[in-house]
Amino acid sequence: MVTFATLCYVFWGGKVLLLFKSKGLFGEGRWNAPGGKLLSGEAPEGGAVREMFEETGLTMRNLRFHGVLNFYLSSGKKLDQTVFIFSSRVAKGRLKQSEEGHLKWFAEDRIPYDQMWDDDKVWLPLMFEGKSFVGNFYFSDGYQKLESYSLEEIEPS
Repeated sequence: MVTFATLCYVFWGGKVLLLFKSKGLFGEGRWNAPGGKLLSGEAPEGGAVREMFEETGLTMRNLRFHGVLNFYLSSGKKLDQTVFIFSSRVAKGRLKQSEEGHLKWFAEDRIPYDQMWDDDKVWLPLMFEGKSFVGNFYFSDGYQKLESYSLEEIEPS
């Protein structure tokens, strides 16, 4: 069964907010944007807003949709996740830590790619440039190794 999820990057003063995933959670020990699984019947944008609030305490507005990433396992034989990517420069509220992990602001030129998923260094620079894209990433079982990928820039609608 395919999992549908979101990631949402919030920018503030030339920095981007990342979350270092807690031990025992999917992605543990890696930096990523706040996000998570969509609830049944939930629209991607609504899921991004909900997940961001749950994980950071921030209420997002004016989300920008950047694209879709499909993640395949077993040498491309099984679609495991489809992730909708958003960003925003408008957030309200007070930043709070959650059980999901530790939050930290990073300068856009100091992103810790060596402590992130292997695919992030492929598509994240496009998002930072404000571009839209569709990507397919093929991992070994358990997301141990990125084996191949395709990434296509698309014109925003």
